[in-house]
Amino acid sequence: MTAQEGTFLIHSHRPAPDGCRRIAPILARIGDKWSILIIILLGDGPMRFNELRRKIGGVSQRMLTLTVRGLERDGFLKRTVFPTIPPRVDYELTPLGRSMLQPIQQLGIWATNNVDVIEDAQRRYDKAAGRQTKGPAARESSKSTV
Repeated sequence: MTAQEGTFLIHSHRPAPDGCRRIAPILARIGDKWSILIIILLGDGPMRFNELRRKIGGVSQRMLTLTVRGLERDGFLKRTVFPTIPPRVDYELTPLGRSMLQPIQQLGIWATNNVDVIEDAQRRYDKAAGRQTKGPAARESSKSTV
């Protein structure tokens, strides 16, 4: 493994060369913003596609479709099609998907507890780099919708 490929540290803090390659796609799937939101929402029980889309807000139909397909492929959720007209499709978490709820909630708690420290660090960095700092209101207005 080259230095550019990186390493994955296991509990003993020794590099695990194949660890990165194997878990990178998993971390990419569960680390994207849409997957996190879908897992959180489905934690309350099964939902239809359009219900998920409404509750998430700002996600395109295509992006939601790609995300739920990926989560289904990875075993995080189950898709059930009911033979009605029009067909009804529900999504629900699998046991593997449910096992992600606690770590996601803990990450959310950590982010909430540290948001002020992180924003302060960003302001200091931007000031040192000669950049104009954006406050929360400016960040919100500069976000684009998907």
